[in-house]
Amino acid sequence: MNAFLPDSDRRKKTTAGERERSFPMKDEETILYVQTSDEPERQYSPHVLAQTAKAMDLKPRIYYLGQGLRILKPGEAEKIKLGDFPSVMEIIKKSQEMGIEILVCEASKRMLGWEKVDLIPGVKIVGAATLNDLALESGTTMWF
Repeated sequence: MNAFLPDSDRRKKTTAGERERSFPMKDEETILYVQTSDEPERQYSPHVLAQTAKAMDLKPRIYYLGQGLRILKPGEAEKIKLGDFPSVMEIIKKSQEMGIEILVCEASKRMLGWEKVDLIPGVKIVGAATLNDLALESGTTMWF
């Protein structure tokens, strides 16, 4: 069993024992925003764009990967406030209140050495293969 594959693996066996992959159709109304950075200046864009997409009746998701996870430790997002924007934590809470799913890469947690770490409430930890599935399913993927 590969720790990076989701529980509901979409691979199918063919009669020759080879593996074939079936992909869902792209949902042009779904936008995936991938946050890879812990730089303060890069924290607002995925949330502002996701909130705007939600207001446009689109289906946004935010996926945190790599160094981006550092912002999700309790107390970190509250420390970031740029210009006249609210704190990053306030922006994250607004995203959650709007029903925007915030996903966190399990492999990135392990890469950072975080076997047991608390993250802010409401985020969902998922396997690394989930990012590939979401990118294949989404109409658009944006990286930050």
